[in-house]
Amino acid sequence: MATPASLEYAEDFVPEDDILREARRRGVEVGATPLLPGCGAALCFLATVANARSVVEIGTGCGVSGLWLLRGMRQDGTLTSVDVDPELQRMARQTFAEAGYAGSRTRLIGGRALDVLPRLADGGYDLVFFDAAKQEYLEYLTESIRLLRPGGVVAFADALWRDQVADPTRRDPETVTIRELGRMVREDERLRPLMLPLGDGLLVAVKLPNA
Repeated sequence: MATPASLEYAEDFVPEDDILREARRRGVEVGATPLLPGCGAALCFLATVANARSVVEIGTGCGVSGLWLLRGMRQDGTLTSVDVDPELQRMARQTFAEAGYAGSRTRLIGGRALDVLPRLADGGYDLVFFDAAKQEYLEYLTESIRLLRPGGVVAFADALWRDQVADPTRRDPETVTIRELGRMVREDERLRPLMLPLGDGLLVAVKLPNA
């Protein structure tokens, strides 16, 4: 079992660069909670392994997670990112531009995830990443299975939710929903799941070829 020191080592194994650090600083200033480096590096890795050309991100934030995803995607890939906060999306555009990504590489959509997701194409995406309203995670899972191509990857941030998911006495709505999400992903025969203890937990699953 990994010690706290080992988990901290793993979290910082792939460090942020100056652009990511500055994006994180801007996000913290406005009350956002940027993805930690370990989770970001995992997203970059997953996008690379999936040879991702089309990615959906729910929760643009300040652009930290989106930049990790872009760095793992194909050079002709497009990141579609959805958020209800236009100011956060403005900050994300700034982050992407500072990192040298043309505007054509990103499609930022303002609005609620559950309003936008049904408009996206069935089977049209290689990776879908969620870091938004925790009480909507079960609906997000349903949408993700429809959106992903066979062999595509879905990822959920905050899957350990402040160390509360593993504690059965914790019954607040967010914890209960995330705990139920884990059960559903684990038991869905269309998915091959994995829980990564990075950041606040990253739940990932591959959509099986015959799903």
